Amino acid sequence: MSRYTDAKCRLCRREQEKLFLKGAKCSSEKCAMEKKRLHPGKDAKGQTKPLIGYNQQLRQKQKVKRHYGMTEKQFYLFFQKANKMTGVTSDNLFQMLERRLDNVVYKAGFACSRDQARQMVSHGLVHVNGHKVDIPSYLVKKEDKLTFKKKNLESETFKDQINVSKSLANSRDRIVPGWIEVNYDNFEAKVLEYPSIKDVYLTVEPRLIVELYSK
Repeated sequence: MSRYTDAKCRLCRREQEKLFLKGAKCSSEKCAMEKKRLHPGKDAKGQTKPLIGYNQQLRQKQKVKRHYGMTEKQFYLFFQKANKMTGVTSDNLFQMLERRLDNVVYKAGFACSRDQARQMVSHGLVHVNGHKVDIPSYLVKKEDKLTFKKKNLESETFKDQINVSKSLANSRDRIVPGWIEVNYDNFEAKVLEYPSIKDVYLTVEPRLIVELYSK
């Protein structure tokens, strides 16, 4: 499966917003978005070039796709599913994006970044309702309980990783949402309810993404 392997800080600068792709670095002074430099989309005076029409729609889609670490094909498939569901397409789309297993592991504070959460899931470290699930795009449901492989719970490296992740809770994107209940003592998380678009800590206009794919 294809994946982005270039510098992730470049993606944040392109979207002119923190996408929280580098874990602890995003909450430190080393973050590229904290440095004063000319960002893409700005002229020499620092003025932002206005985006209109297709360019505006494209930037919104790219921002969300990169935020969740998905390829174009994966993102489009999610949109198609959301469009076939009853209700508002944009709400359906973001609910599914938030319900992705790798995103839930990240939002629960068990990983420093979505990349790390995706790797944990792919390596079979995460169990859902007692069963190993190694598909990052797996959609969790209400009352689902997330646990970890017993062997990992005995690892000091794993415990240190969790502590580092918990320490990042002050950043805007790391606040555990109300739809997830976390027990750090037992390394468990439970899905209390389905998320809504209000739980997405990202400046985005969902209607523009719908308009882009509806052409």
